[in-house]
Amino acid sequence: MNLTPVGIDIAKSVFQVHYVVEETGEIVNKPIKRGQFLEHFANRATCLIGMEACSGAHHWARQFERMGHRVKLMPAEFVKAFNIRNKNDAADARAIWLAVQQPAKPVAVKTEMQQAMLALHRMRGQLVAFRTMQINGLRGLLAEYGEVMGRGRVAITKAIPQVLGRVAERLPAVLIDTLREQWDRVMELDEQIARIERRMREWKKDDRAVKAISEIPGVGLLTATAAVAMIGDAKAFKSGREFAAWIGLVPKQIGSGGKVNLHGISKRGDRYLRTLLIHGARSVLSNTKEPGTWILELKKRRPLNVAIVALANKLARTIWAVLAHDQPYQRNHISVKPS
Repeated sequence: MNLTPVGIDIAKSVFQVHYVVEETGEIVNKPIKRGQFLEHFANRATCLIGMEACSGAHHWARQFERMGHRVKLMPAEFVKAFNIRNKNDAADARAIWLAVQQPAKPVAVKTEMQQAMLALHRMRGQLVAFRTMQINGLRGLLAEYGEVMGRGRVAITKAIPQVLGRVAERLPAVLIDTLREQWDRVMELDEQIARIERRMREWKKDDRAVKAISEIPGVGLLTATAAVAMIGDAKAFKSGREFAAWIGLVPKQIGSGGKVNLHGISKRGDRYLRTLLIHGARSVLSNTKEPGTWILELKKRRPLNVAIVALANKLARTIWAVLAHDQPYQRNHISVKPS
């Protein structure tokens, strides 16, 4: 079914719309205010709407899908290739209109529940970053007075009471009180992070897909909830390798004249999920007694980080297989290609 392509550059108040009227060939590229935005598409025939996967895109995509339109969300870097001139709303809408007509893997439209889980991940990440900055700031300030503590949260938690006690004997009370307040703030951040993780565990209890992939070694609470929320429909990917490539866990290819060279991983897709998978793979190699014969053999031939990324790639493929085939994880399962 051939649908009329429409490119939309979304914003906060004014949206730019670009399409071509099939009957007359007229090129329409006009701004529409937020209040009239949905009304403009309410009475139109079903069309293919393209948008960049940016802030607010999933909300509008859900609205359009309820109207019966087909929505294709695209990464901004994919759309950028079609804007070869000035950067403005009209040019962006035209670039989106051109991009939506090209074959490419779209970004899955998230449900409100999936976006809610991703919002928890973003807020947790922000709190972790605040906590890290707070700890590093305390370590740096106390180092100015000759008190050097070891790296890591465990080391500073163990040393901070004695360090504050020693410096309290020779530094002004106003500084000591402020330092103690800063450390109390770190403890408050710990409590806030723990509350968010408890809410994630509550969601895990009610979500069958999250519980299924949580059985995979190396896939913990954060990885399981983030993967289910980001992947959307696992069947949108043809294979586990395509899913791993979407995350950016496959080699980057550079070649010319028929010769192709493989380099480091492409690092495309969502950096957060890729980081979680790599941390999960590292934990499997360091904590699991039997990570697998193939990965042990790979460690003998290649550097440790290469083996970790290879295992992260396998974790991504396993997650896809469990979600796409709706089957429980089996440690010794051997996949068989259909004849």
